[in-house]
Amino acid sequence: MAETLHIGRKITKLRELRGMKQEALAAELGISQQAVSKIEQSADVEDDALIKIAKILGVTVEGIKHFTEDSVFNNINNFHDHSVQNNFNPIEKIVALYDEKVALLERLLASEREKVELLKNK
Repeated sequence: MAETLHIGRKITKLRELRGMKQEALAAELGISQQAVSKIEQSADVEDDALIKIAKILGVTVEGIKHFTEDSVFNNINNFHDHSVQNNFNPIEKIVALYDEKVALLERLLASEREKVELLKNK
């Protein structure tokens, strides 16, 4: 039960999910990396610091306080379900980009052949 109330661990998880290192968070807060480490080891964090951290991490203070890994997985699943409903298929996008590249290369080759013919005729 203590795990669910440990604000510092929640900050750590959110920071890691954002791909942010302690040094980057420290720089944004204007404190040392060691101070960030101490915050992340604390069960409680002062409201002023929590507000600043939430803003930097792009979440609300309530989002930090009520953060659970289950909520992350639910959000990921909802995002995935939403993506499928939009019928976005990355393979189709890759194939379309490849076809576009082939068409561009064919036009470039045709242009180069025209240049060669013009030079031969001089």
